Amino acid sequence: MNHETTNVEVLDVVALLCDHPELGVITGHVGTVVEQLDSYTVEVEFITENGETFALGPLPVTDLLVLHYSPVAA
Repeated sequence: MNHETTNVEVLDVVALLCDHPELGVITGHVGTVVEQLDSYTVEVEFITENGETFALGPLPVTDLLVLHYSPVAA
């Protein structure tokens, strides 16, 4: 596992890069970072289309892809 820190910040929308069955989430699920726990871990909340939380837990930043909705420099 690569332990480099990435630029994941609170309120970033992220997609999972691998399954986390202990939280009931799979690759591709989209969530929101709600807390920075340390340099390598953030707490992510996953909600339904109705706004109900279906998973909430700590995840390594290396397992997340930050999603962008506007142009950014490549």
